[in-house]
Formats: sequence, structure tokens, C-alpha cells
Amino acid sequence: VQPDMYPGNCWAFKGSQGYLVVRLSMKIYPTAFTLEHIPKTLSPTGNITSAPRNFSVYGLDDENQEEGKLLGEYVYDQEGEPLQMFPVMEKNEDAFQIVELRIFSNWGHAEYTCLYRFRVHGKPAE
Repeated sequence: VQPDMYPGNCWAFKGSQGYLVVRLSMKIYPTAFTLEHIPKTLSPTGNITSAPRNFSVYGLDDENQEEGKLLGEYVYDQEGEPLQMFPVMEKNEDAFQIVELRIFSNWGHAEYTCLYRFRVHGKPAE
């Protein structure tokens, strides 16, 4: 989840389902999210089956909260640009400092899913 797009330099987790919880430096009103994966042209295998496919993003009030506020459900397009932006889908008046990315599937890799970069965009809360 660092700005390194070298093949294999990703945060990988076993299987096709996983989650990542991020604490932001301040509370924000989320407006969009970006998910980034290497392009097929940089992949040694010529495919990116380990890229996330279906995912959701939630806003949390604290780390111990079990179910956050759904901000949107999305699909990362393996045929699209390496960096893809997704707007907040669910209208929401709350500001969050903690955001959860929940990945439900990948593009077919049986062993693991790779996450290269996840960013949260928004307006700072006063």
C-alpha cells in the first residue's frame, strides 16, 4: 500500500477475500476512493488475476466498530486504467477518520489477492 508499482511489491493476502482498515491523519467527509494495481503490460504473466474485483468501502467511527457506514460498492475493471477512481455512492453527512476497504473477490487468482495502492479523497472536517 506504498507508492511502489513494481510487480510483486504489493500488500498480498491469502485467497480472494480480505479487508484493510486505514486511519487517516484527520476526520474527512469522503468524496471518492482510488484503487491502483499494476497494468497487465508490467505483469510477468501478462495477466492481473490477483487484482481486486468486487469491493466495498465503509466509514467507521472507531477501530472496534463491527459494521461501519457503507460508502459504496464497486468493481475494479482489470481492462481499465491501473489507477481507478470511485465516487462515494451512498449519501452521507458523517465525517470519518477510519475507513475500511473490504474485498469480496479478485479476477481469478486461486491463491492470493494483491493490493498496490488505496487512497481516500475528501474534504477535511472543521
